[in-house]
Amino acid sequence: MNTNPFALRPNRRRPPQGGEPGRPAHWFSFVGAGALIAVGYMDPGNWATALAGGASYGYRLLSVVLLSSLMAMLLQWISSRLGLVTGRDLAQLCRERNSRAATVFLWITSEIAIIACDVAEVVGSAVALQLLLGVSLTVGVLLSAVGTLAMLALQQYGRRTLEAVVVLLILFVGMCFVVELALARPDWHAALAGTVPSSELLRNAGMVWLAAGILGATVMPHNLYLHSALVKQHAPGGTRAEIAHALRGVNFDTFGSLSFAFVINAALLILAAAVFYANGHRNVTDLADAHRLIAPIVGSRWASILFAAALLACGLNATVTGTLAGQVVMEGFLRLRLPRWQRALLTRALAMGPALLAVALFGPHGSNQLLVASQVVLSLQLPLAVVPLIRYASDPLLMHDWRVRGVPLLLAWLCAVAILVLNGVLVWQVATGS
Repeated sequence: MNTNPFALRPNRRRPPQGGEPGRPAHWFSFVGAGALIAVGYMDPGNWATALAGGASYGYRLLSVVLLSSLMAMLLQWISSRLGLVTGRDLAQLCRERNSRAATVFLWITSEIAIIACDVAEVVGSAVALQLLLGVSLTVGVLLSAVGTLAMLALQQYGRRTLEAVVVLLILFVGMCFVVELALARPDWHAALAGTVPSSELLRNAGMVWLAAGILGATVMPHNLYLHSALVKQHAPGGTRAEIAHALRGVNFDTFGSLSFAFVINAALLILAAAVFYANGHRNVTDLADAHRLIAPIVGSRWASILFAAALLACGLNATVTGTLAGQVVMEGFLRLRLPRWQRALLTRALAMGPALLAVALFGPHGSNQLLVASQVVLSLQLPLAVVPLIRYASDPLLMHDWRVRGVPLLLAWLCAVAILVLNGVLVWQVATGS
């Protein structure tokens, strides 16, 4: 029995009792998984890295946002293809095709990535609550846990109810940034020039650190596990025509949702560059400082209100992805099933420890450093999910005629190499202190 409330309807209807084949499902039946995945690409970790990047280096890191988003689209496309064709998610395939020791290692590293992401969600939501309500960060951390449980409680009203709330919050965030950019009046020519990569990205230690953070915040490893799980029931044992129909629907959902996520991430960095970098506030790397300065710079108090409200919406939305991904990883690697409320309590408890510690030791500035560092952790863990994903999706014995090959396969391996190179440069710079 499928107990996942986020599971989408199968891609084909049951044949009628007379034995006539059912009609293919409407394209709308495939919509949902992409929106849940896109939520993870707009979490508070993205806010921290984009804010720091835009304020410190203007539009120059916009190329990293663009390349990371294109990389995410390709890898999520491969993930959804793998899950739909095989009927198994990436975690299950890793368990089936690796030794017990390797499986446990991959599970532990995946859990570390999920906890790192969850820390970003807790801290980001806490900062938003502090900005909106005036509570302390410690109280904000505790209230964020309540917000998580409230979001998950929507499951009792059905999957579509929760999905509708998630989509409404995403649209609210989009509208907030339309207003913010209208007030900020960015230099669009400079922004366009910023989409072209520069060799400075590998020479400047600060840019490398933030580039790794942007990469980890955009291409999230646990989302690769989650996406393959959300779509795997669409065409189990289906005919070639049914699989092709399901893939078209899932691809529409994936690319549409992640394109919107790219727009939000780009808007974050452009806003920081236009408001802070252009006005000489190049040390603004903290969400609280950004909230305090944005209103007087753009000349409207609504700028700071919408900034905090959009941050809270992103934090609440991201809790859904983190909890779901944790369940998929645990069940896939260990065959261990926990009720979703227990999983939510577990991940929230693990995330609240580092968040409360950072708040207690460093205050809001420490919390922002923790946000960026958590995204770097995601970047370092990313190859452990990407390499198996590409291997399995290109295996003809597993994927048959649906295997990834040709130009998409080449681009996927280039993505893996780029991730490894960036992480290698980061580790070398940290080790040598350069």
